[in-house]
Amino acid sequence: MLSRLDRLSPARRRFVLVVAAVLVSLAMVVGVVALTALRGRLVTPVDQGTAGPVLLVPGYGGSAASLQSLATRMRQAGRDVTVVDLPDRAQGDLTTQSDALGTTAAQVLARTGAQSVDVVGYSAGGVVARLWATEGDGPGKIRRLVTLGSPLHGTDVARLGTLVSGTCPTACQQLAPDSPVLSRLDNEPLPTGVLGLSMWTTSDEVVQPPTSSVEDDVPSPSVQSVCAGSQVNHGGLPNDRVVQAMVLEALGTGPIPTWAPGDCGRLSS
Repeated sequence: MLSRLDRLSPARRRFVLVVAAVLVSLAMVVGVVALTALRGRLVTPVDQGTAGPVLLVPGYGGSAASLQSLATRMRQAGRDVTVVDLPDRAQGDLTTQSDALGTTAAQVLARTGAQSVDVVGYSAGGVVARLWATEGDGPGKIRRLVTLGSPLHGTDVARLGTLVSGTCPTACQQLAPDSPVLSRLDNEPLPTGVLGLSMWTTSDEVVQPPTSSVEDDVPSPSVQSVCAGSQVNHGGLPNDRVVQAMVLEALGTGPIPTWAPGDCGRLSS
């Protein structure tokens, strides 16, 4: 039995096939647009001229103590600061952690009446913040994102951890280079209007290689590019006076600065 398509004349059959191809293409375009909208990229950027409260996102293990020095200095500068409490000691799924960041952001916005938040993510907390900014409900809420020593492209330390059974929880596995989470994140730039900065140290012993913190579309200075003699390591980043000063300046209302070696003395004071 001939199909309906086979019963058509050659000219009509070609016409039907062309129309079908066009409809499939349109469906694919609509699907991509819908997915982009769902990921929060089709939003009105927040006002860069108004600095809101700051959320500090701890790294793997969820230690709030690691961020207390930075939180204190930012409060002394007049900023409203909240250290985010991540579930499962920040060792569980990174997407679940980003959802917790979103919940905290909503609470802080309700408490302060602000229109947006600034986020500083330390170590793995920078990956969590990056996920919230691109895949969560961060777009339209986040104004600026600063990451400190964050393995945005993975760390070989986590890769080694995956080789020993039972020693590398979910977050550890997701921080290995080329993990599905990080591979996906590589293809998701920051939403339009969000200003980002990724800071790192050449002496990082946890993020290997340290250049994993470098992003193509985000300013990514090392501490040593500003203060060549700095020996700050991974754990010292949030407590370093130069780093703290750069974070404060990056979260101002003007453009994110471009620092040079001549700024080292000023930032260190």
